[in-house]
Parts: sequence; structure tokens; C-alpha cells
Amino acid sequence: MEGFFAAAKKGVVTVEFTKVGTDEVRVMPCTLEHELSEGNVPEVLEQQEVNEHYVVWALDKKAWRSFRVSTVVRWYEGNPNEEVNTTNS
Repeated sequence: MEGFFAAAKKGVVTVEFTKVGTDEVRVMPCTLEHELSEGNVPEVLEQQEVNEHYVVWALDKKAWRSFRVSTVVRWYEGNPNEEVNTTNS
């Protein structure tokens, strides 16, 4: 998940992960950017990419949500279906 926190602090990222207990895949647009969270994310929020759980502001739920890194299928910058191409073509 290298680069996840940097991307989430800049804007919207979408995380696709398997929910524990149901195996349902959840698609969650989220952020760690203060303005996008309507002020709910503090200006300084320290998390480490070595953590097993990440805590983010879910834009669709307008609430804090967490997920286990081991359940992540993929993540990308942008909203669902608006994946930002970060590779050079």
C-alpha cells in the first residue's frame, strides 16, 4: 500500500476490500484531506503504512471507517470509475 497515505492526504482515493465475515467486496471512496472531509480530518493525522488497519474518512458514508490492509483487493486515486492513470503510456 505504498503511497496510499500521500494520495489520500492530497485528495480522493478509492479502496476495494473484502469485508471481514461476509467476503463482500466494498468499494469505498475516501480521503484524509481536511477540506474534502468538510473539516472532519484533522490538519495533522499521523498513520503509518506499516499498520495492519487504516482509518480514513469515507466520502460516501460521511463517517470514519477502517479496513484491514490484508483485505485490500486494490486501491487507486480518484472516485470509483474515475481511476487516475498514473502510468506513462
